[in-house]
Amino acid sequence: MSLVESLNQDMKLAMRNKEKQKLSMIRMVKASLQNEAIKLGKEELSQDEELTVLARELKQLKDSLQEFKQAERTDLVEKTEQNIEFLQVYMPKQLSSEELEQIVVETIKEVDATTKQDIGKVMSVLMPKVKGKADGAKVNQLVLKHLS
Repeated sequence: MSLVESLNQDMKLAMRNKEKQKLSMIRMVKASLQNEAIKLGKEELSQDEELTVLARELKQLKDSLQEFKQAERTDLVEKTEQNIEFLQVYMPKQLSSEELEQIVVETIKEVDATTKQDIGKVMSVLMPKVKGKADGAKVNQLVLKHLS
């Protein structure tokens, strides 16, 4: 089942159950997917493109969450946390720290990187491998740790 089909089913369910916040989140994600398809001039997005859109939305929510926490807006923090939780249902299973570290080490060996100047080389090969399965900032920290 494609992501759009899954979103449509969940949207119908949210309507029946009168879950306004969930319904709003589904509509936002669907709109983002449609906008991306229009931008790329396609009828449908590939799974990889859908994953990119979801990851972007998730990152925006996480950034907003940090801002709300700093502003001590507990009402918005709670709502944003629920939205993040809801959106993560559609994301692929996240890699554990051990799995991610193993992939980082293998990729560093694969591109023969030795210094911090090689980070660009490593990241360009590594990010497609972990796309949607790990946070980019966390990946970057691990790469820096292993290159120093």
